[in-house]
Amino acid sequence: MLQTLHIENYALIRETDIRFGGGFVAITGETGAGKSIMLGALGLLLGQRADAAVLAEKERKCVVEALFDVAGLGLEPLFREADVDYDDKLILRREILPSAKSRAFVNDTPVQLPFLKQLGARIIDIHSQHQTLTLADSSYRMELLDTLAGGRERAAYADAFGRYASLKRDLEELTSAEARNRKEQDYLQFQFDELAEARLAADEQQALEEESQLLAYAEAVREGLATAAAMLDDDTEQSVLARLRQAKAALAHVAEYHKEAADLLARVDSSLIELDDVDNTLLSAADGVTYSPERQQEVDERLALLYRLEKKHGVDDVAGLIAIRDELDVKLQAIATLDDRIKAQMEQVDKAFAEVQKAADRLSAARGKAAELLSKGILPTLHELGMPEARFVVELSPTATYGPNGHDAVAFLFNANRGGELRDLGKVASGGELSRLMLAVKSMHTSRSLLPTIIFDEIDTGVSGDIAGAVGRIMCRMAQSMQVVAITHLPQIAAKAQQHMKVFKVTDDKRTVSCIKELATDERVTEVAVMLSSDPPTKAALQTAKELMQ
Repeated sequence: MLQTLHIENYALIRETDIRFGGGFVAITGETGAGKSIMLGALGLLLGQRADAAVLAEKERKCVVEALFDVAGLGLEPLFREADVDYDDKLILRREILPSAKSRAFVNDTPVQLPFLKQLGARIIDIHSQHQTLTLADSSYRMELLDTLAGGRERAAYADAFGRYASLKRDLEELTSAEARNRKEQDYLQFQFDELAEARLAADEQQALEEESQLLAYAEAVREGLATAAAMLDDDTEQSVLARLRQAKAALAHVAEYHKEAADLLARVDSSLIELDDVDNTLLSAADGVTYSPERQQEVDERLALLYRLEKKHGVDDVAGLIAIRDELDVKLQAIATLDDRIKAQMEQVDKAFAEVQKAADRLSAARGKAAELLSKGILPTLHELGMPEARFVVELSPTATYGPNGHDAVAFLFNANRGGELRDLGKVASGGELSRLMLAVKSMHTSRSLLPTIIFDEIDTGVSGDIAGAVGRIMCRMAQSMQVVAITHLPQIAAKAQQHMKVFKVTDDKRTVSCIKELATDERVTEVAVMLSSDPPTKAALQTAKELMQ
């Protein structure tokens, strides 16, 4: 429930702290004193849009902060999903800066407005005098029935419909993909065949470019290799190898007598072996280099094909072409299997739709029971509120399609007079009747919901006398299971509250501000008496006020 509310620099409120008790709380005051301003500030904590125009002092920020007791409301999953620390004592704070920017905090953690709205819907219900029009709203009527039904079947249907909608979207995407791919299939197949016929190898291009270069300079390379081999060993005594052999023989004669000569002999022998191997390799390489015009043409044609394909597909190497070929293969395989996938997806959609139908039937049955409960349960309250001949019927009818809310349409039929025709309440109920209807509906709705707090903003519009007393009694009954805050002009309602607060204006030399104070017992008597008569109140009004409060 709402425990404290702090408002600073908001409209006519300079700074105030309000402490709320449990049960039934009445807030009274003259028209224009600032009661609705307090509700506007509270609305900021529930995610309403901020406006810098509410800043009384434009150079200071506005702060609204409230403390709620939310133990037992099951809000922990909501906090985990938003990554916000949970505590049974919930602190909401909203700040509006002079720059018109606003900030929101939940337990001192910065949050976005959607989370505030989601959280606010779980902890408080603010009912304004204009909200009676929501009785004509089909979504509100459906929400009311689902709350009275317990909400389990609605949640089950929402899960089934969500799965069905997701599978249906996937099917639509597959069908669209099939239409697109069928148009592209021939072109994709042509591209794939062209690349497949090229028999691509990742390292082929580099090898071909090296071979092409070798073929272009084959004669020069062969001549260079042969010349180098001749310099090493040309069967004359002037060749390098011949002279090394002579040096080896000379060292061999003296190596036995000179240690350094033995070392040099080993080094010369090693060099002779290495150069002899080089000579053989040069001869072999020279023999292997031959120029072939036919092979030159084959290599050039192959390279030309690779270059053309790379340019066509916008890649730099054969590896890129291979990647494109494999991607085309995957696409073609997907197209080939698309019919099977669509068929399988259709079967899943059909199964999911069957589950939707079953869930919708269970939901309709639960709503039917809730509709009967509401139709009968609301009548005693309407009779108590001065409509003894009133008739109220909740009518359910199937819709042609299944939607997020099931396949039900709901109508609230009403007539306040005996023998009158039952018609949609939006067409036959007066403003006062709508207010009483909404109070009766709220009394049933809140008894089945987990909302800890409800605020009525002048829901008593259009009622007076005994009916006002009945409204107060109903609010007292509601307050036995939740916190009820009523902003009212009727003394019959204010007198029944457990806690009474008064909103009033104070004017000094600079400005007019709104203030709020909790009234003590004698102050309450005076305030109720003023509401009954005038200020100052008459003795008769004071006596009547005491009787009302008793």
